This record gives sequence, structure tokens and C-alpha cells, in this order.
Amino acid sequence: MATIEECRSALDTLSANLAKADGAVRDATALDRSLSCRITDLDITFVGRLAGGSIQDVVTVPGTPEQKAQIRLAMTGDVLVQLVGGELHFAKAWGAGRVRVQAGLRDLLKLRSLL
Repeated sequence: MATIEECRSALDTLSANLAKADGAVRDATALDRSLSCRITDLDITFVGRLAGGSIQDVVTVPGTPEQKAQIRLAMTGDVLVQLVGGELHFAKAWGAGRVRVQAGLRDLLKLRSLL
């Protein structure tokens, strides 16, 4: 089972990768939206903002935050680490129910290039 530190490191890596992206991926990350990533097996949620092409102002909160983010992800810590490490493809994990995504339709359409 991945630790909180490993999950935070994976999110930092993801943010750095998004900041270096170009083309359609860069366009998808140009959103300015609140973002949460719930780590189900650790009962924590990373809350931040997708803005300027990266994930910013990330804080860790216990459980599920009262205020819902505009883009919400949920998965286990191991899945997060595997996704960011390139060991698991997002579309396969999402199709298998290992990742849950909740967002508005426009955001989902914009984010599809990340998948």
C-alpha cells in the first residue's frame, strides 16, 4: 500500500509533467478549476487547484472534504502511484472502476485529451 508521502510525491510529479506538456495536453490543463484526489485506502484527500498548467496549492485533508471540488478523482494510493509512474493506463483503470472521476461535462470533454 502506498504511503501518504508516496502519493504526494506522485501528485508533485504529475504537476511537473503537466507543466512541461504542450499541444492538446497543455490546452486541457489550462483550466482554472478546484481539484481533489481522494485516496480511498488512506482515507485522505489531496485538495488543490488546476491552474496555469499545473496543480497548485495542494493540501492534505483527512477523509472527504465538506466542499466539493469542481474536478474530483478517487482511487487507491497504489493506483495513483502506478498511473503517474506509467505502469497503469488511465483509461484502463477508469474502465475497470479503479479510478472514479466526477466533473462537469465541459470539464470532462476538455480533460479527455489527458486520457
